[in-house]
Amino acid sequence: MKNTVIKNPSWWKRRSRLERVLTAATACLMCVSVALVVSLAVVSVPEDSGAADARSRGPGPTSKPIADASEKDVCLTEGCIHTASYLLKTMDLDVDPCDDFYQYACGNFIRTTNIPDDKTSITTFSKINDDLTEQLRNVIEEPMTAKDPKSFGVAKKLYQACMNKTLVEERGLTPTKEILKVLGGWPVLEKDWNEEAFDWKETTYKFRKEGFSVDYIFDFSINIDLKNSTFRVIDIDQASLGLSREYLHKGLEDKLVKEYYKYQTDIAVIFGADRAVAEKDMLDVVNFEIAMANISLPNEQRRNSTKLYNPMKISELQTRFPSIPWKEYMQRILPASITLTDDEVIIVDVPEFFAKLEKLLAATPKRTIANYLLWRACSSTLSYLHDSVRDRQLKFYTALSGRTERESRWKECVDLASGSMSLSIGSLYVRRYFREDSKREALEMVNNIRDEMYKILKSCTWMDDATRQEALNKAYAMTNHIAYPDELLDNAKLDKFYEGLEVNPDLYLESILNLTKFGTDYSFNRLRQKVNKTEWISHGRPAIVNAFYSSIENSIQFPAGILQGAFFKSDRPRYMNYGAIGFVIGHEITHGFDDQGRQFDKDGNLVDWWAKEVQKSYLEKARCIIEQYGNYTAKEVTLKLNGINTQGENIADNGGIKQAYRAYNTWSEQNGPEPRLPGLPLNPRQLFWVSAASSWCSKYRPEALRVRITTGYHSPGEFRVRGPMSNQEDFARDFNCPVGSPMNPAHKCQVW
Repeated sequence: MKNTVIKNPSWWKRRSRLERVLTAATACLMCVSVALVVSLAVVSVPEDSGAADARSRGPGPTSKPIADASEKDVCLTEGCIHTASYLLKTMDLDVDPCDDFYQYACGNFIRTTNIPDDKTSITTFSKINDDLTEQLRNVIEEPMTAKDPKSFGVAKKLYQACMNKTLVEERGLTPTKEILKVLGGWPVLEKDWNEEAFDWKETTYKFRKEGFSVDYIFDFSINIDLKNSTFRVIDIDQASLGLSREYLHKGLEDKLVKEYYKYQTDIAVIFGADRAVAEKDMLDVVNFEIAMANISLPNEQRRNSTKLYNPMKISELQTRFPSIPWKEYMQRILPASITLTDDEVIIVDVPEFFAKLEKLLAATPKRTIANYLLWRACSSTLSYLHDSVRDRQLKFYTALSGRTERESRWKECVDLASGSMSLSIGSLYVRRYFREDSKREALEMVNNIRDEMYKILKSCTWMDDATRQEALNKAYAMTNHIAYPDELLDNAKLDKFYEGLEVNPDLYLESILNLTKFGTDYSFNRLRQKVNKTEWISHGRPAIVNAFYSSIENSIQFPAGILQGAFFKSDRPRYMNYGAIGFVIGHEITHGFDDQGRQFDKDGNLVDWWAKEVQKSYLEKARCIIEQYGNYTAKEVTLKLNGINTQGENIADNGGIKQAYRAYNTWSEQNGPEPRLPGLPLNPRQLFWVSAASSWCSKYRPEALRVRITTGYHSPGEFRVRGPMSNQEDFARDFNCPVGSPMNPAHKCQVW
């Protein structure tokens, strides 16, 4: 037998690729430094000799290592070293950036990232959100002080109620069972349920009173009037369903619809139903939901706001859809202080839905409608009950998203508290963690990137002068909301907002329902209030990793939570920030001019301000984007993207990266070139693109990726890199990509 001899590898071989690169870079820099010291000892050059040091300039565009760079070209601050380390861990430098820039920027991230059992994906966003969640835990778990506003105590009580798992387990199913009785009883559980006494409208009134949604038969909400955005109006729309319409309309042949039916049946059995009865009743329920999905408008047909704006007086509603007593129904749903007349104008999003709904309700047994409504109420409480029912809920979520475990209880409770009481928790967060200089620096970037949008609109060759001026007026009028509103630090204002909200740390589910009632009351009470588009309450959720554009306000919002981590740091070169958060800023600005945002004017009103020929040109350019992305296939699940549903986000990505790149170049011209990062053979402009791409590094479970493609409005991360960058001439030039290569196609799509 041959003996196997295991030799210890050398020190160098034991090092990772990252360590080797950084060690070599450091050694080279040390050698250069020594050489400079020796040279200066031999030759003295007068300061006024006029000799130009070419090494003080940034290197020109190249994708090859820059061998003759001196230490003046390389940033060796702690922030730059950390940034270089992060990118080297993320990138795959063996990939040709002109072939697949996503793999070039994110290849190592994809290869080395393992998705934890309690997550559906790992993305740059989720990593920052994990850090944010840790910060929120710290402030939520701190004891109250005498100076703290009462609203902080309410938020902390909610967290405590969630964390008291022992009590939640002791109470078992009792809280939900008691509420189901109050709501009229769930027929599948009741042996003597009275079908003749059931009326879905009366049940909906009870839902409203007890803190449940009233949107299960059709959606009822108070929205800002799209054509007169200083006022609010009642809006009715198709129903909110228990599973996405995109799945339900496929019927019980679809795998996820089957899993949904099994889930419904098992929950009914857990609550005490006979399995045979549950299987029959819940089959009727899922078929009813399938029928509801089939009369609902698909997302592809909901992008034209004008088609969804159908004003009708209550008297007209009553004539067209007579089976529902409209004035009585709405009066019972709204607060008693609001009085309606037959002349009250209602916005009906999809009139055809209500015509078909009347027929469906008339043809469906009362028992089925009651089982459906009580199922929806029951399922909305499951997250707040004990583990035996939550385990069955998780099994369904596993089929839907691939996640096999729940996240830690404290994370779940932090998410609940910060989502339910965003003003209080947001105030705690900014007081403890937010750096005020980040707000100033972010505002500077926003203004610089907005300037580039102005330039793009002014130079747009396919717009006539009148339409261009309207577009510029809208761009100039766009308002910024950066980090958080000052009112969030006003204790009196916080307490005033949450006045009347009751949370009992010993009554978890009841406290959740109180929160729902509180939020619904707040929303519905605003019907007669004039709209204040800059009010602090609407922009007071800073503890979130996201950004927003509002067509109604014509505003962009960048909460404090996103101004950190991979998106924004003040101790690294500007090209990194312009590539990351700058991309996001440009994206939100462009939303004002995507296929939906362009339908609104500078004041946030639904107005057609486009000349017909200009609109035709716009739609042709948008069609290019639709077809480009619609031809992308996510290989992991062999699904093509939905180019129609994602067009708004894709247009925003393409415009956003262009604005951010130009803004950085303008900044660089004004402030001088920045140094490179150590260990990376890339110049500042190339590093801008790498920063932008690394913001979208993502790894999804197959189930989660299918859901994202089937139901979402955002393209998966891979295509948020490949799509926009392959459309940019600047990218192709900076990486010397030959025409016809994957990242430099001869035919490019461009809206803005």
